[in-house]
Amino acid sequence: MAWQPALPGQPQPGSPGARTPSGLFPSGPPSRPTWREPHPVTGAGVAAGGALAAAWLVLFGLLGRDVSGYAWWTVLAGGLAWLAALALVRFGDRGVATGVAIVTAGGWSIAAAVVAVRWAASGDWPLW
Repeated sequence: MAWQPALPGQPQPGSPGARTPSGLFPSGPPSRPTWREPHPVTGAGVAAGGALAAAWLVLFGLLGRDVSGYAWWTVLAGGLAWLAALALVRFGDRGVATGVAIVTAGGWSIAAAVVAVRWAASGDWPLW
């Protein structure tokens, strides 16, 4: 390694004021590029996706006339919502997709609980 003169204002290597950098704090330009998320996940996006998915599931759930209809409409609406969430993850806002996925899973859980309670109360499987 060849000796290089120090930049103006810096102590010469080997002089009493010179210290070897520890590497804890970067002293120069980064050695590789820093990549930023094009659509960062934000709380507002998650909330918006959750609110839209909740409205979507409620509208489809109201189409059912009984427990069986409610459950099947909820499954269909949730499947369509998840397809939209997958498209949003790939091409759109990942925060909105996260909100849609979380609320859809919750909606499916509610539909499963309603079916289980009806099944336990009647002793007859309500989906067929």
